[in-house]
Amino acid sequence: MSTSTSPVTKKARTSPLIGTHSGTFHADEALAVFLLRQLPTYKNADLVRSRDPKVLDDCTVVVDVGGVYDPEALRFDHHQRGFNEVFGGEFVTKLSSAGLVYKHFGQEILSTILSLPLANSTIRSLYPKLYADFIEAFDGIDNGINAYPDHKSTPLYRSRTDISSRVGHLNPRWNEESSDELLDQRFQLASELAGKEFLERVDYTAKAWLPARDIVLAAVENRKQIHPSGQVLVFDSFSPWKEHLHLLETSLSIPEAELPLYVLYAEGDPKGKWRVQAVPKSAESFESRKALPEAWRGIRDQALSDLTGIPGCVFVHAAGFIGGNESKDGAMQMAIKALEL
Repeated sequence: MSTSTSPVTKKARTSPLIGTHSGTFHADEALAVFLLRQLPTYKNADLVRSRDPKVLDDCTVVVDVGGVYDPEALRFDHHQRGFNEVFGGEFVTKLSSAGLVYKHFGQEILSTILSLPLANSTIRSLYPKLYADFIEAFDGIDNGINAYPDHKSTPLYRSRTDISSRVGHLNPRWNEESSDELLDQRFQLASELAGKEFLERVDYTAKAWLPARDIVLAAVENRKQIHPSGQVLVFDSFSPWKEHLHLLETSLSIPEAELPLYVLYAEGDPKGKWRVQAVPKSAESFESRKALPEAWRGIRDQALSDLTGIPGCVFVHAAGFIGGNESKDGAMQMAIKALEL
């Protein structure tokens, strides 16, 4: 596997050749090249960086240059006039070369990385999740799309540590001697940087995000055995639940009258203290669907138990979004009473 700006003819080649543009590089094509190299077909592929159409014509696959988007011809540029391809579904961000490669090869890439069959449900779950959590930012930044289109004021601070910025900083400085060879070497570093973070995100999503989803799904399916209203969920230990719950409510078409209002989980040992938390209106919202009763808020310990008539109360936050009890049964009583008030 090598990186070069020298032309290599198809007739002289016995292995696939990836092409991208020469000169200053960006995060999207650095990631696109890395993604392609996760596929068995391109695992040992050489890379040529050029803007010469004749050189690019001899490449097996070309990303981020050439002015053509043609998946069948393996041409994945996004700079040409009239290009408006998006990932699909709810996504509206125009794709960069990273998004294009992921759109067409992402499921196969995940299947290869995780050693799972292409039809496995894990692949179907991770494919859009990783686009949303990782790839889409590459697309938005490279295409110059403002993440806050309605926000017109000057930002209070600027981020220069995102992955696109870090890739950009690998380019030779304006006052540093440069050459095609140096740029090719730096591009390889950029591709490895972007790729390493992609692999880390795949690992996290497969081993942490997806197991949490399974826990939340089990709690949702069991909720009417906890309380006939279906509005109380119970986790024997804490698990990230907000994003999963809102996604599952949509996918399972849960009626509004049965949407969960409170979540119970152990602080640590299930035999110890428990929390009761109000479900927010959205995964990112600070506003609850039904906060704990106003009269309970800011009250603690015995005073709270006296007020509620529930033994073991520890606290209710002043904003009413969370409370605690010495036991699971006590936390459940708090949730049920809050439903009734």
